[in-house]
Formats: sequence, C-alpha cells, structure tokens
Amino acid sequence: MVPPTVDLLKEQIPVHQESIHVTGDVKTGLVLVDVINGFCTVGAGNLAPRQPNKQISEMVKEAVRLAGVFCEKKWPVLGFLDSHHPDIPEYPYPPHCIAGTDESKLVPDLQWLENEPNVTLKCKDCIDGFLGSIEKDGSNVFVNWIKSNQIKTILVLGICTDICVLDFVCTSLSARNRRFLEPLEDVIVYSRGCATFDLPVDVVKSMKDVAAHPQDLMHHIGLYIAKGRGAKVVSEVSFCT
Repeated sequence: MVPPTVDLLKEQIPVHQESIHVTGDVKTGLVLVDVINGFCTVGAGNLAPRQPNKQISEMVKEAVRLAGVFCEKKWPVLGFLDSHHPDIPEYPYPPHCIAGTDESKLVPDLQWLENEPNVTLKCKDCIDGFLGSIEKDGSNVFVNWIKSNQIKTILVLGICTDICVLDFVCTSLSARNRRFLEPLEDVIVYSRGCATFDLPVDVVKSMKDVAAHPQDLMHHIGLYIAKGRGAKVVSEVSFCT
C-alpha cells in the first residue's frame, strides 16, 4: 500500500517540533492571526468553512486557552483582524471580511478580548499583518507593541498557517534580523494553534481558475517554510500553575 501524500511529505521534509513552558521569566507576547468569523465560523462568508472542521476548531480552542492565560497574567496580546474595504479586492480571493461586518469580528469565544486592557487589536487590509500594521503616519502598530512591552519572544497562532500566519512570521523574522524589532529574539509558531482551509483536488476539478488546497498538506508546508526561515515550531504550550 502506498502511503498517503502527506505521510510521504512528512518523511521527506519533516518539521521537528518542540514543546515550551511559558513562565513569564522571558517577556512573551501572544499574536493571534485572524481568528475571526470570516475564516473560522461555519457559513460566515466566502472564505469561511462550509462545515465543521476539526483543525480549525482545535485552533480556535487553543487560541481561547492561550488568550485566557495571557489575559489572566496581564501579558501582552496582539490580535490581527482581517478587514477589507468593499471596493478594494484582494486578488486572487473573493470578497471577504468586509470592514464593519461580522466576518471581520473575532469569533464569539474570543470577543471578550475587546475589553481586556492588555490586548491590542489591529484591523489589517492585507495578508501580512506586519505590513497591515503600518499606519498613515508611517508608524507600525506591531513594532510599537514589541518595543513598548519589551517583548523578547512572540508566540504566534491563527489562520491560515501557510498564508497570513506564514507571511507575518517571515516578515517578522526578516525585521528581527535587521534589528528593527529589538528586543525581539524568538518567533515561535504553535502548530496546534494554527489551521488552514481545505479545498481538495477532487473538488476544484469542476471549478474554474481555482487552485487545490489540501488542508493537512498545506498546513505542514506552512510550518516547514516557517521553520526554514528561522521560526521555532512547537506542538505543546504549557504554563506555570
């Protein structure tokens, strides 16, 4: 029997994953990427899941768990919210997460973050949250968040592993290497806290100009590329009790 494609891929390009125990000794910030209705809530929009999805559900569950701990301890949290102007398309994607709609809001289990003093929420109108943090005056919300909180490690999770999460991670690593993000040292991607969408090849055969996007395969590739660029990838996150 020939192993499934994902298993073959994991053999050829494995992603070594560690576990971390967050103690607070090293200033750590939590970054939530697009954990919003338009990408996570069934039937919420053009890019939302059409039916319950295990990977996405686990991502949301872990986002809620980590956000709860960070807020209890008053540690810094930054949440990106995909939010687009209706007249400015984001090719090649269909209209999604239009500003002011429920699509661009946090999922119901995370909407309480809007009232937490340690939480910064930033609407972004592009894939990369780093670029989406640039304000009209040239300042950058993410850069200022790192510097004002003196963050040395960011723990990143959200959706999609291989798109918005990956682009943000790669840009952050380049900025760190250029010393634009001092005192940031480590960028950590939490694999169980990330997810991507599922569009199998057999589904897209009948669709015009749409690329296949098998979920498990693209999730793994996203993690692999992030690690290759210098991020740490972890599969377990625990805290001091």
